[in-house]
Parts: sequence; C-alpha cells; structure tokens
Amino acid sequence: MPKSDRRDYIDEPTHWPTGFDKWNRLGLLNISIYLATCVLLLILIPNRIFDPSVSQITFVIGTLGIWRYGWWFTHAVRAFIYGKFVYPNIRQHADKIWQDGWRPRHLHFMMTTFRENRGISEKVVRSILREIKTAGVSGTIWLGSAERRDEDIITNFIRREGADLDITLRIIRQNVAGKRAAIGLVLRAMSRSSVHKNDLVVFMDGDFILAKGAIRRCMPLFKYDEKLQACTTDEEVICIGPKWIEKWLQMRFAQRRLAMQSHALSGRVLTLTGRMSVFRASHLLTLEFIRLLEADHLNHWLWGDFRFLSGDDKSTWYYMLKHNAHMLYVPDALGYTVEFVTDLGLDRMVHNFRRWSGNMLRNGARAIALGPTKMPFFIWWCLIDQRLSMWTMLFSPVLALLGTLIIGLNYFISYLIFIAISRMFLSLFLFGYARKIEMSFPWILYLNQLINAAVKVYCVFRLAKQKWSNRGDQSSDLTGSRWLQTFRNTMAVWCTSVALIALVLVTLHYSNMVEIPSSTLMSSFFQFG
Repeated sequence: MPKSDRRDYIDEPTHWPTGFDKWNRLGLLNISIYLATCVLLLILIPNRIFDPSVSQITFVIGTLGIWRYGWWFTHAVRAFIYGKFVYPNIRQHADKIWQDGWRPRHLHFMMTTFRENRGISEKVVRSILREIKTAGVSGTIWLGSAERRDEDIITNFIRREGADLDITLRIIRQNVAGKRAAIGLVLRAMSRSSVHKNDLVVFMDGDFILAKGAIRRCMPLFKYDEKLQACTTDEEVICIGPKWIEKWLQMRFAQRRLAMQSHALSGRVLTLTGRMSVFRASHLLTLEFIRLLEADHLNHWLWGDFRFLSGDDKSTWYYMLKHNAHMLYVPDALGYTVEFVTDLGLDRMVHNFRRWSGNMLRNGARAIALGPTKMPFFIWWCLIDQRLSMWTMLFSPVLALLGTLIIGLNYFISYLIFIAISRMFLSLFLFGYARKIEMSFPWILYLNQLINAAVKVYCVFRLAKQKWSNRGDQSSDLTGSRWLQTFRNTMAVWCTSVALIALVLVTLHYSNMVEIPSSTLMSSFFQFG
C-alpha cells in the first residue's frame, strides 16, 4: 500500500492500559535494569564529578538541578491534587447536572480544513456527528475552507451519515490565505447569525478526531461553573511515520497532561489548544476577539510591526487571560491528533519546535506584562519560568564541556550517567501520565529539552520569521527594502552571538573559571590608559 494512502486506514485505540496493566512486571524489570546499569557504571568508571579542580562546576550543575527538579516536583504535586481530588469533585457535580437532564441549547463546531486527506476528514466529521447524537441537541458545523474539494467531501459525508440528525452545515469560503483568516470569516458569520451568548462553540482542526464522549464531558462543566469561559482537553497522537517520532510525541503529550493539570489547579491553562477547545460564545462574538484572532500582531524593536502566522490558539488564550476568564483542563475528554511524517523526522521535530516556541515567545512577553493581578500568581510565574528555562537548560551542557576540557573524557561520561539517572527520575513522573512505560523517555526527554532551549534562543531574536507547513506551506512575508532585511538579519545574528557569549561568560564566572573585573581594577585600567 502506498504511504500516501495509509491515512485512510487510521484506527483509534480502544483501550489504554492502567494500573498493573501499565506498571507490569516487564516495565518494572526494565526500570530496575536501567537503574542497576547506571549504578554499575558509577562503580566501574572513575567518578571525576567531585574532583577538587571542578568542584564549583559540579556545585553549579547540582544547584541548577535542584531548582529545576524542585519546580518539576511542584508541578507533579499540583497535578496529583488536581487529578485525584479537585477534578473528580468537578466531574461528579457536572455528571449530576447531565443526568438531571440539562442540555445546551445548541452546539456549534468551528472547523477549518485545507487539502486534508479524505479518510481523515470523514473520521473527523463522523466523530462530530456522534457527539451531536449523544448530546441529543441540534448542531451546526461551521466549515472554514479554501477549496471546493474539501467542501464536497464533508458535504457528501454529512448527507450520507447525518441524515437522521438535526444538523446544519454552513460553509464559509475564505478569500484570504491562512487559517486565521478562515477562522475570522467564520466568527464574523456566526456573529451575524442567531448564536446565543451561552451557546457552546467547539474550535477544532480538520485533522482532530474526537474520542467517544469528548464533547459530552465538556458540556455540563459550563453549566456547573457559570464563570467558565473556555476549556481544553486531553490529546493523544496517531503517528504515521518513524517510531522515534511517535515516542517523542507520546512523551510530549505525557508532559502536557502533567503540566495542564498543574496549571488547571489555578483555574487557568497556558494554552487553549488549537487542535480542540470549547468556548462559551459570549466572548467569541465580540469584535475585539475576532480582530485579535484574525489579525494578531506584534510591534518589535527590530522587526517592526508584523502579523502572527500560526498560533491562533495562543491568541484566543491571551484574550481570555487578558479578560481574567476562568479556563479549565478536562483530562477525561480525549481527542486524537494525526501526524503524518514522510521522512526521518528530525527536520519535522525542529520545525515544530520553531513554530511552538515562536508562538510561545511572541505571546509570553505581553502575557507577563499583564501582571499577576490579571491571573493567579502561579500562572504568572510559570510564564516567567518559560523565559528562564531556555537559558538555564543550556547551562549544564556548557559546564559539562568545561569540566571535560579540564578533567578529560571521564568527566563527560560521569555527566552522561548523571543525565541518565536524573532524566529517569523525571520520567517516572511522566510514566504516570503516559499510555505505557517507554524506556527511551529519559533520553528523548533530554534531547527534547536541549533542542527546545536552543530553538527558543534562536527564535527569541527572530520573532517575525515564521513558517508553517500546513495551510499551503506558509511563510512570513516581511516588509522593507533588501537593505533593511539584511540589517535586521545581521542584527539578529549579532544579538544571538552576544547572548550566547554572555551565557558562556556567566557560566565561566559561576564556575569560578573567570572572575568579573572589580570596579577598582577597571578604574586602575582606565587611569593607566
């Protein structure tokens, strides 16, 4: 079967192992062998970590480790409290509301699609029809499209499969390229229709398949909490491509579950995922929301005024954060995102990091500027930590290289053993949120952290440079003369170089390799000159 046809045969997993099914003998044996191997290496290989000549380097690495692992542990504890105590109580009350007969007045699905595979589109629409049927209410699918082919596929499928449902399909053909334009046109059409402010609107991509009961679990939450304005759900990946990419995505989704539950304990999340989120319609119908989503932009000291290409989910999140809206993560509502990777996957990994990190950086600074009065302090500090972690993550590798230059290869080997043990410690938390125990998680996690930090440092001085393989392989079209663009690119390289040199110098200083000249020494130098 040609690879291009494999997307027509996507099967959703029907069962996820839990309890002793996941923490089985084989998994525990693998963890034991892994840790025993690390201990054996510590015994057999000369340990130079505590060599007096590099004691300060080791001290700094250990201090950074304690800080980062302490922060990770804080998230783990908060996620445990939310998942085991807070959310079950919310779910109990929401289910009671549903069992008592409450139903939303109407369901709206805002869906965008662009040259999607027929098999995926039909699975997506089938999942929507199933959720409308389960709810027992009328529904409208608002389809933002760019081509007749996508419209015909979905129209014909609804005629075949949804004839017995009270469902309306409204097609809004975009006349400007880009997903944001498609969403903006749909929202404008909704604002001109009979959408009620308390109706629920589901934002979803054309390649996101709803698991059974996903929307049903979200709906009563908005009745239980009248202040709730938006919620986002759990996700799992269906990856058609290299096995290591699949494991990397599984690890990231495990990270996402842990972080989302920690954030949700404060009544906020750090992103309203564009794959699928549910909103109360009241804010969505305002001109401020529509304009922010379709024409969100940033005025940057180097790149001038530029529009955001992707990251519509970050724009909706920023709007809600700005208006102090209550947001929630729904861990028992699930959907499947489909990833089709044709090559080895490394380029795709870096490309995704550039898009995700760019979206985070473009929105992070202005969200921090809102201050802790617009959000719980913990959420505000999480935003600051996102900016700090991209630098602190690079400290340890630089220090390890310095130690290797001083002591030799044994120091680097000892550092790798430290990475193996520490990342396994973090992975033990991730295993609780992953679908199964994957022994590759510790090294995938470290690679993920390292590449993510490097990409963020690259992107922070190139916020206007955007590229998105979806929606016709879009890239940013920067304005200005060729001379101006050359100047901006050169300045970006300069800023990156200065930042990296500063990182190395700060690292050298804190490891007692070099000392910052005192004011007396500097005065003497200038007087001598």
